[in-house]
Amino acid sequence: MPNERTASIERQTAETRVAVELTLDGSGVRRCNSGVPFLDHMLGHVAAHGLFDLGVTAQGDTEIDDHHTIEDVGIVLGQAFASALGDRRGITRYGSSTLPMDEALVLVALDFSRRPLLVYDASIPSERVGSFDTELVPEFLRALANHAGLTLHVKVLYGSNSHHIIEAIFKGLGRALRQAVSIDPRQTGIPSTKGTL
Repeated sequence: MPNERTASIERQTAETRVAVELTLDGSGVRRCNSGVPFLDHMLGHVAAHGLFDLGVTAQGDTEIDDHHTIEDVGIVLGQAFASALGDRRGITRYGSSTLPMDEALVLVALDFSRRPLLVYDASIPSERVGSFDTELVPEFLRALANHAGLTLHVKVLYGSNSHHIIEAIFKGLGRALRQAVSIDPRQTGIPSTKGTL
């Protein structure tokens, strides 16, 4: 196992300033302060269920809305995963989770293929959970997939409570990421017949 699979990434635009620190082989320690409390709650689930050590700080134009901040956190977190994985040698590469959250059931499957794609098949009943705009869930996931080099599939099998559905998505994401980035002791090289990812 590599001694250190970590990344520290910053991004600054006219709309946001985002910093992410990520340790893949962590213990689930999380410090998330994005300025969007519901996003922080969801990122905490990714870290806890992925056993990643994750630090996120962001300042954005949330007086307009949360879109820019949430998308840019997804971008920087994706870049952090890509950086911490390096050439992806020895990783399991694929991960999946079918995760229940009370009445909701969600499937998350992903591949660190360097072919970014989001397939998002989810119906979230309400437009908002508290002040959080639920249409920003796929925006975050798309930004993460594009910048991590992930093929990411998210399918809500069923559910009626919007909070539960979104929480199941993020918990499932954490568990699928944990599986995919884990080191396979039998995989000595790049996990692809092409010899590269």
